[in-house]
Amino acid sequence: MTGVRLTASVMGAAAGLIPTPALAHGFAGGGWLHPLTGPDHMLAMVLVGAWSAQLGGRGVWAVPAAFVAAMAAGAAAARAGLVLPGSESAIALSSIALGIAVALARPVALPLAATATLVFGWAHGAAHGAEMPAGAGLDYAIGFLVTTAGLHAAGFAGASLVLDHGRGTTALRALGTGSALAGSAFLVSAAG
Repeated sequence: MTGVRLTASVMGAAAGLIPTPALAHGFAGGGWLHPLTGPDHMLAMVLVGAWSAQLGGRGVWAVPAAFVAAMAAGAAAARAGLVLPGSESAIALSSIALGIAVALARPVALPLAATATLVFGWAHGAAHGAEMPAGAGLDYAIGFLVTTAGLHAAGFAGASLVLDHGRGTTALRALGTGSALAGSAFLVSAAG
């Protein structure tokens, strides 16, 4: 078993150990569903995981962790009333930029990759924080942060499995190109 396949298998097994929400009890007040309600959000979050698989090494955990940390900070800022204009456009731009990064499949210095995902994470967090229902508490935010981490893990695992095949690099690059094009459509929609 190659290192990539072993890492993907371990992450998949670890994801299976995460407790699943009891919907009857309103897990996280619906916060865990929020990242799943917008294709632009989901695409960017999966791309973060895919890019981390391409980067390898410390990028596997540092890039998604930077995104989640900045997302939490962006959500907190939005809840405190600091909402920056254009967050929906920034979310679309994150899909474009991350799609291009995956399509190019070039080595990127970890500080640059983490900084890029910090910016994107802040924009996503600001949108989630601004859209939180009145009275939603910390459990709601924890819910969308956990789901985000899960989407990163899914992107990592999927990309790792694709990369493990003979033409995997080419296939993943094509998926990155398609994702950048989808992000362009999101940007047009956000601007309209």
